[in-house]
Amino acid sequence: MLTVWMAFSLRFELWHSPVGNQWLIYLLAPVLMIPVFIYAGLYRVVYRHSGFSAFITLIQASAAYGLLFICVLFFLNVPGVPHSIGVLQPMISLLIIGGSRGFVKFWYINNDIKEQKGVVKEKLIIYGAGSAGVEIMNAINRSKKYDLVGFVDDEKQLHGRTINGMKVYSFTQAEDLIVQQGISNILLAMPSVSRVRRSEIVNKFKKFPVHIQMLPGFEELVDGRVSISDIKEIQIEDLLGRDPVPVNNALVNEIIEGRVVLVTGAGGSIGSELCRQLLAANPSKLLLVDNAEHNLYIINNDLQRRRLRINSITEVVPLLGDVTDENRMAEICSVFEPSVIYHAAAYKHVPMVEHNPVQGVRNNVLGTLTVAEVALQYGVSSVVLVSTDKAVRPTNVMGASKRFCEMIFQALAEELGHSTCFSMVRFGNVLGSSGSVVPLFRQQIKEGGPLTITHEEITRYFMTIPEAAQLIIQAGAMASGGDVYLLDMGEPIKIVDLARRMVELSGLSVRDIEFSYTGLRPGEKLYEELLIGNNPEPTQNSRIFKANEDFVAWPKLLRELGELTFAISNNDVDSIKRHLMRLIPEYQTNSKTTDYVALEQKNQCLNIALCA
Repeated sequence: MLTVWMAFSLRFELWHSPVGNQWLIYLLAPVLMIPVFIYAGLYRVVYRHSGFSAFITLIQASAAYGLLFICVLFFLNVPGVPHSIGVLQPMISLLIIGGSRGFVKFWYINNDIKEQKGVVKEKLIIYGAGSAGVEIMNAINRSKKYDLVGFVDDEKQLHGRTINGMKVYSFTQAEDLIVQQGISNILLAMPSVSRVRRSEIVNKFKKFPVHIQMLPGFEELVDGRVSISDIKEIQIEDLLGRDPVPVNNALVNEIIEGRVVLVTGAGGSIGSELCRQLLAANPSKLLLVDNAEHNLYIINNDLQRRRLRINSITEVVPLLGDVTDENRMAEICSVFEPSVIYHAAAYKHVPMVEHNPVQGVRNNVLGTLTVAEVALQYGVSSVVLVSTDKAVRPTNVMGASKRFCEMIFQALAEELGHSTCFSMVRFGNVLGSSGSVVPLFRQQIKEGGPLTITHEEITRYFMTIPEAAQLIIQAGAMASGGDVYLLDMGEPIKIVDLARRMVELSGLSVRDIEFSYTGLRPGEKLYEELLIGNNPEPTQNSRIFKANEDFVAWPKLLRELGELTFAISNNDVDSIKRHLMRLIPEYQTNSKTTDYVALEQKNQCLNIALCA
């Protein structure tokens, strides 16, 4: 109402006293303005933390209100009310509202500056002067932790310019700035940059004692907006992983969309990422099977949140169950009738299985047999086995058990009288999976060392979990039956180089932490392989190859399985190893497999005999 009075006073150039129908305009203005401003969201804005976008919204809302106000004035044509009031009043409203909001913001900023006097802040440079960099700049300026010095950007035309008062530097200028002003933090604000480019940038700053952090990709940001809480540490996965190849969505959707999909080992590292990516392909139901209650609880909660965020109609069903329990697996398949199964459940930690071979072979081999037989019994269209490079010329029980699993799928695929497509996908280590060296090194660095490495020359193939899951789904979609797919793992990496890189990313020097070489563990290889034979065939995906490898026919394999099952039921470790070696001639090991339970039983029997 104040702005209406000011508009009348300006128009008539005197102290206005409303008369007659002029009171109608005093009531009309708020009746029109308030709904428009509510619709524009102006009353939800916290102006203390608002930026340029809030100011633009205020202008747009005021313009919409002004247009509506003047149209109503023309329509009503109230005697004694000049039409120019319809122009003056919205302009005065914009000035007063904008000015008051600006004053509030200025007051808070000034108050924050007073509070922060004497507080030592960490000096920071933002690498990337794009939209993400500008947005995070506003958040950093409100921060009590950082003192923003400026931007660094690769675009030459930006060098020397200022963005909201902050200068944009070249990398060469930034090097001098780091030394002269004691910059301690670099923030990579380039959410869409490739991993290769990100790695190059990090390498540039290796010679400086700076802490480098990053913003995640836009797909990870809440509502695509950037805030201080989004800043995260750079992990080794952010540098060593490769950029994804284009996905053949049509191929994947053909076997996933609208169907019931089951994932065993759904709570594990690979299984959980498979579930996340499968959810995006819109199956009608996604069945999560795992024998670990906590893991199942975590992945189910994660997927339920994702469902709400992406408005998915997929029903996510968490099912506690063990893949070696034939009755439970049959019950699940009978009730839900899955079309596709991804079998990711397995014991995979080499030393653990080496010292618990009976349970390792029971879970891996008999669990795979159960899944395969139940799939045949209930007419599952496709079953994909998640395998490992340790199945190639295995030197340990875990690797031999996984090669046995592959042979089960290969043999069944050749059998007549069924329509189930059996395929398997073999790949190396994944960065950050449970039990891998990455989380181990991360913990050891956090504790100040030492970093334990089994051998100075040991190498491994690595792939990120999301890339591995994506390629598993792609490979399963193109399978025709009995296919052994190999994933292109890139170049092998020396574990000691991986450890050094992780130390540097933590902000330490390799001179600050001890490296301890402990010797190869039982069943451990210096180098891993992905192929038993030669000449893998290319597929329509440049990172997936197809191998043609020998296997044992199903009748003979079934007899071996019967004898192996008997040995497992008797906890006969030596017999289990003999069966594995007979069936898998390339299985060679110099280590003595020790089952803790069997060893203790032998010791107890020996003590009884000595006492007698």
